[in-house]
Amino acid sequence: MPREVILSNGRLLVAFDAHLNLRDLYYPFLGSTNHLMGHPSRLGVWVSGQFTWLNGEWQTSIQYAPRSLVARIETAHPRLDLRLEISAAVHYRENLYVQRVVVHNLAREEREVRLFFHHDPHIYETAIGNTAFYDPELRALLHYKRDRYFLVNGLTQSGEGIFEYATGTKEYRGYEGTWRDAEDGRLEGNPIAPGSVDSTVSFRLSAGPGEKAVLYYWIAAGTRYKEVAQLNAWVLKNRPERLLQETEQYWRTWLSRQKHDLTGLSPEMVELFYRSLLIMKAHSDRNRGGIVASADFDILEFSRDHYGYVWPRDGALVALALSEAGYDEPAREFFQFCREVITERGFLLHKYSSDGSAGSSWHPWVEGGEPQFPIQEDETALVLYALDRYYRRFKDLELVESAYHRLVEKAARFMAGYRDETTGLPKPSYDLWEERRGVLAYTSATVWAGLRSAARLALLLGRSEDAHHWRKAGAEVREAVLHHLYDPRLGRFLRLILPRPEGEPAKDFTLDSSLWGLFAFGLLPAHDPRMERSFQAVVERLWVKEGVGGLARYEQDRYFAVEGLNPETVPGNPWVVCTLWLAQWHIARARSLQDLLPAYRLLEWTVQRASPSGILPEQVHPLTGRPLSVAPLTWSHGTFVLTALQYARRARALTAQERGRR
Repeated sequence: MPREVILSNGRLLVAFDAHLNLRDLYYPFLGSTNHLMGHPSRLGVWVSGQFTWLNGEWQTSIQYAPRSLVARIETAHPRLDLRLEISAAVHYRENLYVQRVVVHNLAREEREVRLFFHHDPHIYETAIGNTAFYDPELRALLHYKRDRYFLVNGLTQSGEGIFEYATGTKEYRGYEGTWRDAEDGRLEGNPIAPGSVDSTVSFRLSAGPGEKAVLYYWIAAGTRYKEVAQLNAWVLKNRPERLLQETEQYWRTWLSRQKHDLTGLSPEMVELFYRSLLIMKAHSDRNRGGIVASADFDILEFSRDHYGYVWPRDGALVALALSEAGYDEPAREFFQFCREVITERGFLLHKYSSDGSAGSSWHPWVEGGEPQFPIQEDETALVLYALDRYYRRFKDLELVESAYHRLVEKAARFMAGYRDETTGLPKPSYDLWEERRGVLAYTSATVWAGLRSAARLALLLGRSEDAHHWRKAGAEVREAVLHHLYDPRLGRFLRLILPRPEGEPAKDFTLDSSLWGLFAFGLLPAHDPRMERSFQAVVERLWVKEGVGGLARYEQDRYFAVEGLNPETVPGNPWVVCTLWLAQWHIARARSLQDLLPAYRLLEWTVQRASPSGILPEQVHPLTGRPLSVAPLTWSHGTFVLTALQYARRARALTAQERGRR
């Protein structure tokens, strides 16, 4: 189930699904260790002798507070005559999740309402060796294993704390957990449980007819008992309501540091622009600086792996979006992350955990008995490209100097040397979709852009010899792309060629939306006839002609494919990033305001694909538009931000141009 709410301070991240189940809890490295592993931690209600977990019977609306990382949720149960208003946030500084629940009694009599909070932790991503216990001194419930502690507590407006509690066994010999114990409205009070455990706590409130009652609930995260105990005391001293208010204001202030002229964009587009900035910031790890692709853990059910990694490509493009929007800190920290993790050979690996360790990979180090680099070379190239753009925006020479020898020089030397001596093209690597190996038009365009960026960065530090060498290598790559990856017979670029020991290389004629990279990174202008013919062929073949529209990745894409559809009309699922690439193509080619209309419609299409809370997925079902794969995907949000900025900039220029003609 896609995530509807992401709350984070860069060290603690929690995520909820549409039924307000807490599904993900990352601490202290984002994406690296999910202490819930996607298992639902439920919220339940008992009133008038009836019990229900929040589920499909509840009518729920999930939003964020405007321009803030504070959730605003309303949910009602008509049969129970109850309405809940929930505000929730991860404190902007402390590793603390805080929730306020306002219970509205819609009945005609005074009633007691009990709220039940269930917790299903898998600390360090395993149910083995956990402990749950009630602490009578703190009057709180704790879960711990080794150096990870999670304290649960709450307080009603009248000053009453936890009413009842239970700890118990789950996932063992048929035991389901304490959430079953809660369904009669009472908890047994078992004070401690070891091993594979869960817990539930309840709070008791009373509200007269038409009146309301308020509960504050929190989870403190730490590495020691003392740390969470101190956080618990800090909450009690500073009042949870105040903590929610200051967190909401913090994020509004963070956004407002930059003023954006979003000329021509609708109010809905503007709101998604700011929501996207916050979603990207929420996925930016404040320990080491990695930017995580997605905190949505449900993808685990599809592939037994997840998106909670730092892909250098995704991170570079998100850092680029943050830079272009004027937010330097998360981008700067990402480049510092890359500086620390790049290999001595000069390339970045497939992906990383946010603690800097190598992530899981399916790219082999040997193929057919021959050694090979298990890389997507665009990931190395794009980091240099984004760093160059970052410098042009912020003039942060200290960062460039600190990253030059350990990142820029290493990566540029690798890219300049990792080329075919005959053609001048980059040697084979894996494509950006992580599925096939060869010499790719997209990757070659990023290598050209990365080498040019390295040359510019070298000149900043007086390294003119380096700059000359990398400019020359980049020029050779560009010439080779135009000669070897363009097919005059077809009148368009090829996605990929694969060198063979003898004879001409094998050619892949599959149309792929990643040909966008040829103009996006500047190898050719968008209006170059070769580029226009190539991308027009992409649009004609990859536009989804049934259902919701949008642009597919490439012909006959099988990732999360919807079976039984005509590949002539549905070549693949529409992806948010690919559809926005098409918008960027229209923006780059626009010579009048009228020419911008197709891009505007594609921005509208993207807004329509977002959840009510503003979460963008990776891809959507071609007929229904429901999210597929992960949601959110930071790459989708970053691409929306970049496209919105490009649109507004082009709209301003064309408006001034048309005024000048009058």
